[in-house]
Amino acid sequence: MDDRPRFRLSIRCPDQHGIVARIANAIANTDGWITEAAQHTDAEAGWFFMRWVFSLPVDAEPDLRERLDELARDLGMDWWLAAADTRPRVVLMVSREPHCLSDLLARWSNGELPMEIPAILSNHRDLEPLARCYSIPFEHIPVPRGDREAAFATLQNRLAELAPDAIVLARYMQILPPRLCDEHPERILNIHHSFLPSFVGARPYHQAFARGVKLIGATCHYVTEDLDAGPIIEQDVTRIRHDDGVQDLIRKGRDVERWVLARGLRYHLEGRVLTHGNKTIVFN
Repeated sequence: MDDRPRFRLSIRCPDQHGIVARIANAIANTDGWITEAAQHTDAEAGWFFMRWVFSLPVDAEPDLRERLDELARDLGMDWWLAAADTRPRVVLMVSREPHCLSDLLARWSNGELPMEIPAILSNHRDLEPLARCYSIPFEHIPVPRGDREAAFATLQNRLAELAPDAIVLARYMQILPPRLCDEHPERILNIHHSFLPSFVGARPYHQAFARGVKLIGATCHYVTEDLDAGPIIEQDVTRIRHDDGVQDLIRKGRDVERWVLARGLRYHLEGRVLTHGNKTIVFN
């Protein structure tokens, strides 16, 4: 069975009797071989979520899609079927801070993140040498204060040309306009520190140090037009000691940002994230 094409199926629908049996039957009737299965019922919302991985005979995919279409009509089901071994196209967007970009590129280079990177886009040139080290095209799209509208129109057109499956804001320090967010729903990932909303504005680590915080963390989430309020994919924290200084907080904050963004991106690439309203189900 190992040499057959592998597929990944994700579904969400109102919870009801017989969903698993009917999906399994559709796969079995196309001679599918299930190798991974995860499902979850949100009892409060009354919704069912599922992610399965399986192999199929060559040329069996159209037949399975027809069966899934029929089930979708009966069950009120949203479903996504994708080849499990494809490498999605991911555009990375950055500004000046290198820690998230360098971590993602290292993980991509050693095979931890199954993706293709057609370009790195930035509003500054600071990280161009890092992109060059990995032989990835680097494109500078400045965002001047007096002409942000034109700059984001250029960015929007360039993203349309690159046709990414996902976009990662790896410390891209600009607020995307709503129209750009609407063009890529649940496909733009961002990272932010955990000090919001307590410590807003500039120098949040200095504010947190002055307040004597004992935990700092980071959140990876999908981008919506509501700033830093999209569905959460992954979060983590690290402890702060009483003798840690501001630079220690910044160092530890960068570490947790790296971990959380890399995990959140991997979950997205592997189709492990399903959304329902502003919540996520993550089959990790």
